[in-house]
Amino acid sequence: MLDSAKKIWFYSLSILFIVANGALLYNERYELLGFPVLIFLVYLAVFKLDVLYYIVMFLVPLSVNLDDAGIDLGIGIALPTEPLIVGMMIMFILKLFFDGGFEKSVIKHPVSQLILFHIAWIALTAITSSDPIVSIKFLLSRIWFVSVFYFIASQVLKSPENQRKMVWLYILGFLPVLIYTFSEHAVRNFDQASANWVMNPFFNDHTSYGACLAMVIPFLLWQCFSPRIEGVKRLLIFVLTIIFAVALILSYTRAAWVSLVGALGVFIILRFKIKSWIVLSSAFTVFVLLYSTLDSLLINMEQNKQDSSSNLTEHVESISNVSSDASNLERINRWKSAWEMFQDKPLFGFGPGTYAFEYAPYQQSKDKTIISTNAGDGGNAHSEYLGPLSEQGLIGSLLMISIVISVIIAGVRVYKSNLPKESRMIGLSVFLGLITYYLHGILNNFLDTDKASALFWGFSVIILILDIQSRNFEKEQV
Repeated sequence: MLDSAKKIWFYSLSILFIVANGALLYNERYELLGFPVLIFLVYLAVFKLDVLYYIVMFLVPLSVNLDDAGIDLGIGIALPTEPLIVGMMIMFILKLFFDGGFEKSVIKHPVSQLILFHIAWIALTAITSSDPIVSIKFLLSRIWFVSVFYFIASQVLKSPENQRKMVWLYILGFLPVLIYTFSEHAVRNFDQASANWVMNPFFNDHTSYGACLAMVIPFLLWQCFSPRIEGVKRLLIFVLTIIFAVALILSYTRAAWVSLVGALGVFIILRFKIKSWIVLSSAFTVFVLLYSTLDSLLINMEQNKQDSSSNLTEHVESISNVSSDASNLERINRWKSAWEMFQDKPLFGFGPGTYAFEYAPYQQSKDKTIISTNAGDGGNAHSEYLGPLSEQGLIGSLLMISIVISVIIAGVRVYKSNLPKESRMIGLSVFLGLITYYLHGILNNFLDTDKASALFWGFSVIILILDIQSRNFEKEQV
């Protein structure tokens, strides 16, 4: 009888929906067309949250920010992902309330503790903010990104299969964006000027696009040589890796290129087991040499007049141009403004997300460039470390740096652990992906976007999961 009642309700509601939707369509009204999709998404959120997580990871590269698409609704939101992310966050909070807690091994890990302190400090500085509404929006976006891409992911990505699946879904979602970008770029002869914007509306500019490309390339390179992959599948992955590498080159994103070189350096250190004291002493020696020759280096850099160019060799040369390259000079202008802002409010900063609204008075005339604006409406601080310094004070910046250091320590520990080789190689590939972002983060900041956050927090939680598993594995061996 119960089954019969369920069938009656199901068919009755279905017929009611068909009749109501038919009447609306007859009158050229389309309000109910998306209702079945909404019901399906609610079902996934309640009963299959892992499936919804995978769907979001695939859609993240394809999401379109309404502001970037020229649609002004008074609020910047990425569709279709951010509504799904917000819904998942709400479901996550409800599950926490009804289940009475979260997995202790995840919460007690130093990385998670620092992330929670980081969010708590953002909340505190939002209260003291010069613009609380902007800061609360920033806080909410950080909470929903961390809730989905870190904490929900920590429950989904416990196996090597799921970890690989997550990265592959992001890569496959990225592929149509590359095809679109190539087609738009080809019409313009792949010149450097158009490379700044041809990925719009999927990415707001070439720097965020290049950063995300760089983050997934170490994973693709590992998959090219993984003994688990053979035949046609290996060939397809090899071709895909070439496509992503070409996309990175044609992005003309100098910071992304440099970040991959840095990741290669870290790989060499780990692969050849170079002792930490050698690395630290070498770094100290290089620092002393650079400091002792600082004047001559600055003179040489000031003599470099090579601006950004479609010629790749010239474009690389422009990296050290601090005399005429507008992009480099503007970045220095933003950094100086952030430092001056920090000196004015060293403890709490101006408030999360407020840099773009506050830095204008801190620009010096001698530092302004042809792309500077007197209104100071040109964007953020171009640094994941100086941005928090100006917006959240010294503690905010130190917490961000501490998160980076703690993940690095865990990543090295995972690589040196006794975990199965497959797990260690997954850990290494995402760790090197994070290294590219840590280095890129010196020059840019993108964690306010779903595209970078999905990889940043997702890769971080994979390192955390593997670190927990390695500790448990060691205990079992004793």
